[in-house]
Amino acid sequence: MKTIDNCNFKDKKALIRVDFNVPLDEKQNITDPTRINAALPTIKKILNDGGSAIIMSHLGRPKQGPEDKFSLRHLVPFLTDALNKPVKFADDCIGNSAIELSQNLQPGEVLLLENLRFYKEETKGDKYFAGKLASLGNVYINDAFGTAHRAHASTTIVAGFFPEEKYFGYLMAQELLNMNKVLVDTAKPFTAILGGAKVSGKIEIVNHLLDKVDNLIIGGGMMFTFIKALGGKVGDSLVDNQLIDIARKAVEKAENTGVNLFLPSDTIAAEAFDNNAKKRVCCADEVPDGWMGLDIGPETQKKFAQVINESSTILWNGPMGVFEMSNFAEGTKKIAEAIVQATNNGAYSLIGGGDSVAAINKYGLADKVSYVSTGGGAMLEYIEGKELPGVLAINS
Repeated sequence: MKTIDNCNFKDKKALIRVDFNVPLDEKQNITDPTRINAALPTIKKILNDGGSAIIMSHLGRPKQGPEDKFSLRHLVPFLTDALNKPVKFADDCIGNSAIELSQNLQPGEVLLLENLRFYKEETKGDKYFAGKLASLGNVYINDAFGTAHRAHASTTIVAGFFPEEKYFGYLMAQELLNMNKVLVDTAKPFTAILGGAKVSGKIEIVNHLLDKVDNLIIGGGMMFTFIKALGGKVGDSLVDNQLIDIARKAVEKAENTGVNLFLPSDTIAAEAFDNNAKKRVCCADEVPDGWMGLDIGPETQKKFAQVINESSTILWNGPMGVFEMSNFAEGTKKIAEAIVQATNNGAYSLIGGGDSVAAINKYGLADKVSYVSTGGGAMLEYIEGKELPGVLAINS
């Protein structure tokens, strides 16, 4: 893997694509700096070598060009403190300020460019725009795994302007290394746990994983599409009726390939999608009309935990219920705790996807699993077996 350890950055100007798409409050203060912190080792390596860092990122989804609430200038104070040095800011990512500041940048200095998505050319993968960005530095580094599945100007196209001088940052390298531990160099038995609300974004993952896993656990709202496909009664639970046949075929594929497919046997159902709604435990395939399953039940929690604890490799994507509501969070919490216990016993565990990461952080367990991925969509596409444009751009 071509990482920044293969390069000495002395007197080089490194153009670094990071993922600083962090949440901000009403006063534009950062509420979760995880993504910024994840990129710091790469930036510090360049500075310690005697190089300079030109940092570029997107923030949010601006629709009509520049908007102050999406300006990366709000990140400068935090970044200055984190790096313990002044961070220069260009109020345009390709304009005169970016050109002038980058030209005058000295070894050991840091420049942050304005939001890339203030230009529509960024998401369109415009080559001319990418060339403007490329002109600012003489080495390119991609350390933004969260956007590696997008063929955008700054994540993919710009790499073509650096045929020799292009590298993965430490975060990208770690993400790929840990993905491959799960999908390539897999210790058996391998258990994948899929949850979340919808089947639509996960069906390709299910089909791909059935060729790799020993056990596939399905929970969350998506479980009811599978339960209905098997003839179960799901009441008013969330179901994707268009995918029932596909879910049924996935069940058949699991049987034909010898994969143990685990669906919940019981659910915690409620009369309404409300934390204070009347609730009851019932069989997952016998949910009464007017009721909806919002979490996996106690019997299922025990069974899933048992499977997890007998595993050597664990992949978790998607909560088991509506964990944002306290009355329907127990299933997700029990699964998280089971993964921690298995990890303590020597299993390798990878957590990925926004809601799974939010859950593991909510319960304070992120440092008790093997790896927590920073990339939701990128991770899912990688699990599907797709080649990520941002990865191909460095490897090609």
